[in-house]
Amino acid sequence: MEEQLEEKADGNLARDIARAMVALYKEYVGRGPTQARAYIEPDVITVILQDTMTTAEKTLAEEDEEDLVRGVRRVFQGKFREDAAEIAERLTGRKVRAFLSDHAIDPDIAAEIFVFEQDEQV
Repeated sequence: MEEQLEEKADGNLARDIARAMVALYKEYVGRGPTQARAYIEPDVITVILQDTMTTAEKTLAEEDEEDLVRGVRRVFQGKFREDAAEIAERLTGRKVRAFLSDHAIDPDIAAEIFVFEQDEQV
């Protein structure tokens, strides 16, 4: 199984996952991050996205409403959880065991983490 993921990693899996997550953000938030990079380990893929906030979220953050911005982000993350896992499963051929998501306000960086079942394929 580890060999399969490594082979796919050589075939631009990191790029494909990063691009798919940018597209997912664009679909759910209305704009995509300006930077995205995926890091691949045998049972974990981490996607780091930068410049993800909308103009409204940036305005709220400037007004010291960071908790409100994080709350709104958690709603979006809950909504796109299934779609994100589906993307990762489709691109890797592996079953997602857990999806973890968080967002820092300053700097504007988000992390999307996929933890895979050790020996299960989709």
